[in-house]
Amino acid sequence: MVHVHPISTLDHPALQPYLTMRWQQEHREQRIFVAEGEKVVRRLLESELEVVSLLLPEKWLEHLRPLLERRTNEDIHAFVAPKEELEKLAGYTMYQGVLAVGRIPTTLTLAGALQRSASPRLFAAVDGVANAENLGSLVRNCAAFGVQALVVSETCSSPWLRRAVRASMGTIYDLPVVEPVTLAGALRDLRLAGVRCVAAHPHTDRRTLAQADLRGDCCLVFGSEGHGLAPEVLAACDEALLVPMANGVDSLNVASASAAFLYEAARQRGRG
Repeated sequence: MVHVHPISTLDHPALQPYLTMRWQQEHREQRIFVAEGEKVVRRLLESELEVVSLLLPEKWLEHLRPLLERRTNEDIHAFVAPKEELEKLAGYTMYQGVLAVGRIPTTLTLAGALQRSASPRLFAAVDGVANAENLGSLVRNCAAFGVQALVVSETCSSPWLRRAVRASMGTIYDLPVVEPVTLAGALRDLRLAGVRCVAAHPHTDRRTLAQADLRGDCCLVFGSEGHGLAPEVLAACDEALLVPMANGVDSLNVASASAAFLYEAARQRGRG
């Protein structure tokens, strides 16, 4: 059931998440995230994730009301004000003025990800990516090319940050996420389970992406553009592959690199 509250102030306790969107740790402790934009909020309402509240202009509430009314098992509070007033109250420019708070799902274990995925498995892992937009774009690529689980290292930003969720266009809602104690340890466990771990690493004299066989169970491992993969993460992989590039270009950002690698894996599996 949806409860509508016209507002003239953001003092209500339920509105605090919208004012603390840069407080990543606090949101993680509360197991909540902020969705921004009509399409991203719409996909949240269409998903199986729990919706806590919305903050939006009345016209958008009416557009989304059919989806809200289908969620009969939840009490969802919709706080309504004109977009201009919402921006004044919040103190920043809002994209479309449509925001929602959702509940982060229970984190999947690596064993659980292996159990729920069918062979040939395609996992992705990411190390040291602090930029939320890049991480969100990688999530969107994972969804586009059929990745069954994303393993996020202890050195990464959260894929549930507002900007990451927005860059993913809400595809994070359906992508199982594993957050191990250490990524290097998780990769070693994957190898023991028969999953080949392949690093996307430009500074190698080994094989190129086009020469690799990615048809079996594998996990593609991506690092940041600035620092690449941590030495212990690279050492935990079976092999490293590169995308050949013109002279003077030494790397791609993680969004571009992941698109190239994941497309090649999907193509080899008959999906491209």
